[in-house]
Amino acid sequence: MEMIALGDVTLHYLLEGDPDGAPIVFGNSLGTDFRLWDKIIPLLPDGMRILRFDKRGHGLSSCPDGNYTMAALIEDTARLMQALDFRDSLFVGLSIGGIIAQGLAAKYPALVRAMVISNTGARIGTEQMWQERIAALRADGLEAIADNIMQRWFAREFHAQHALELQGWRNMLTRTPAAGYIGCCAAIAAGDFTASTSQLTLPTLAIAGSEDGSAPPELVRATAELVAGSRFEVIDNAGHLPCVEQPAEYARLLNEFMRESGHV
Repeated sequence: MEMIALGDVTLHYLLEGDPDGAPIVFGNSLGTDFRLWDKIIPLLPDGMRILRFDKRGHGLSSCPDGNYTMAALIEDTARLMQALDFRDSLFVGLSIGGIIAQGLAAKYPALVRAMVISNTGARIGTEQMWQERIAALRADGLEAIADNIMQRWFAREFHAQHALELQGWRNMLTRTPAAGYIGCCAAIAAGDFTASTSQLTLPTLAIAGSEDGSAPPELVRATAELVAGSRFEVIDNAGHLPCVEQPAEYARLLNEFMRESGHV
């Protein structure tokens, strides 16, 4: 187990692959830990240096009190990458991880040479929507909204065919510290990266799930269009976590993008 102290937070992370390989970093969605990428890691090309981590308030990382900001989440990630000498990296971020990717690429271009923004937007939802979710969480906890979240996370086919695995993802969600989940909701509520993302010029792949109820394909497409020269792809029969539902197709797109962008 690897832990690192970074100011007001301690992050849990995992290093895998070739210590001298091309660097790739994975950022998780709201309500998941770095096991989100378990099905993708074995499908990556040989010779990659891989970093996965739990953002603040999630997994085994520490859970500071109070609302978080996207600036703090981006700074956490930058400090971690700097401490572990991850520069000129490909950053793969899903949902809030994709927002972190956009902010990191804008503020720390030396750390990110290319990015995959998956199931995300420059802005996701409205502040009112997030504040309503925060109020519901404070009143009733994650358990009360878990089933609705599962409907947005996974396509109908996954619900029908993978009931046991679905229970595991539901457990991961409901066991996320309430303070960490609420803190990240507050960060998303206040975050709008439209202006800074529209200035980015790095190689970018945007991935959507055809049945994503949290970040619909049209939102992901609109975000991709902010970055000149970006590529947009939709994975069929997938919701908000296509790396879980359709790992072979997700890895195919990712590996193809790495070859096209010269990262492998």
